[in-house]
Amino acid sequence: MAETCGQVLLGSGLTILSHPLMYIKVLVQVGHEPLPPTLGRNLFGRQVYQLPGLFAYGKINKRSINSNFHVCTSYCFLRSEMSCVFLMNTPIFLLSFQTTKEMIARSCATIVTHPFHVITLRCMVQFIGREAKYSGVFDSIVTIYREEGILGFFAGLIPRLLGDILSLWICNMLAHFINTYAIDDSTSHTGEIKNCSQAVTGFFASMLTYPFVLVSNLMAVNNCGLAGGLPPYAAIYPNWLHCWSHLSREGNMSRGNSLFFRKLPAGKMYAVEQKRFF
Repeated sequence: MAETCGQVLLGSGLTILSHPLMYIKVLVQVGHEPLPPTLGRNLFGRQVYQLPGLFAYGKINKRSINSNFHVCTSYCFLRSEMSCVFLMNTPIFLLSFQTTKEMIARSCATIVTHPFHVITLRCMVQFIGREAKYSGVFDSIVTIYREEGILGFFAGLIPRLLGDILSLWICNMLAHFINTYAIDDSTSHTGEIKNCSQAVTGFFASMLTYPFVLVSNLMAVNNCGLAGGLPPYAAIYPNWLHCWSHLSREGNMSRGNSLFFRKLPAGKMYAVEQKRFF
C-alpha cells in the first residue's frame, strides 16, 4: 500500500512539474506561434530561419500558464493517479502475456481518464483566443455534455489508444531483444544497463508513435468552439483519418515534437496578425 501511494505521488509530482512543458507543447501542436522566425544557424553552421524554442515561448505565455495551472494540474493529477493504479500489478513473465495484460490495463486507464485529458487540452488551447469557456471541472463537464453529448468527452480517443498500444508493443519487444541478445548477463551492472535499454526503447517508441499523439490532441479540440480548434488555426475534420491525411499532406506530422532547434517549415509563411503559418 505504501509503495502504491509512493508511485501515485511520484507520478503526480512529475506531471505537475512538467505542466509548463506540456502547455507549450500543446499550443505548438495546434499551430500557435506567438513570435516570428529569426535568422540563425543550425548544428552544421548553415543559415536557417528558426522558430522560438521552449524558453522564449515560455516567457510569452508565462501569465497564461500560471493562470490555468490549478485547473489543468487537477486534471493531470487524476489522470496520473488512474494510470498508476491500473499499471501497478502487471506481471513480468512471458513477454507476450505481460504485454497483452499491460495493453489492456493501459487501454482501460486511457478510456477512463480521457475525458479529463480532453478538458485539460481545451483549458490550454483557449489561451489562443483569450477565451474562458472552460474555467472549472464541473463547468467544463456541463459545457461539453450540453454542446457535444457523451461523445465529446472521448474526442480523439481512437488515435490515442492506437498510439499507446503501438508504443507499448514496440517498447517491450525492442527491450526484450536487446536485453536477451545484446546484453551479457555475466557483466557487472547488468540491471542498470537493462533499465537504460528500457528507457531508450521507450523514447524511440514514443518518437515513432508521435503522429498518433498529435492527431489525438488536435481532434480533442477540433471544432469545439475555441479559436484554436477552428479555421484559420485548424480545418474542421470529420474524423481523425481526415486529420491524419491533412497533416501528412502539409508535412506537419511532427509539429510540436521538438521544442528546441525548431526551423521554419519549408514553403510556409508567417502571418503576424494571426500568429501562425500558412
